[in-house]
Amino acid sequence: MDFEPYFEKYKALVDQVEAVFKKVQEEYSECVVCKVGCSDCCHALFDLTLIEAMFIKSQFDKLAPKEARQKIIERANVADRKVYKLKRKASKDLQDGKPENEILAEMAERRIPCPLLDDQEQCALYAARPITCRLYGIPTVIGGQAHTCGTSGFEAGKQYPTVKLDAIQHKLYELSFELAQDIKSRYPKLAEVLVPLSMALLTQYDEDYLGVKKAEDDVTDGEE
Repeated sequence: MDFEPYFEKYKALVDQVEAVFKKVQEEYSECVVCKVGCSDCCHALFDLTLIEAMFIKSQFDKLAPKEARQKIIERANVADRKVYKLKRKASKDLQDGKPENEILAEMAERRIPCPLLDDQEQCALYAARPITCRLYGIPTVIGGQAHTCGTSGFEAGKQYPTVKLDAIQHKLYELSFELAQDIKSRYPKLAEVLVPLSMALLTQYDEDYLGVKKAEDDVTDGEE
């Protein structure tokens, strides 16, 4: 399966995001303090849409040497177990009646190192890092809640250009839906799947995972 046409659309969105970050960085250079060696954003918890997870996995599979990939996979296994436990606890807390905003606030405080973070505190797949990572150093808003990097110089109460993450997330969903429809996936909820980066690195996005219909499936459907 050739997913490059979808990846090209994703990369076009990445280019737009990069342009926005650069513009804010140039206008507020005293506030944007991102630099080599800073890994504050590499411990945040967030999920990836299908298209982004597939793209990052495709780039990870090209990473050389093999030993480097294996080391990252080992870290991804550790991170994924930690994320699973956190999400399981959050689900239980929600069922027990704990307010959702409190649960989200607690999860936001938890710091789990990204498996792509190497021993020098640098990203092993920097050129293909997620969109969330690319915007971390400037003001953003999602679900009506404003966010900014804790190490930045942006001051509370002042107005700054703010990126609407909901709009970007919507575009990522659109790309995911387009891909799922074009491959005629048998899984109706495939495009809605969200996974942490650790799981994306551990997943094989093959025909079985994506639920790609084969010729024999159409024959069986017809018989039914």
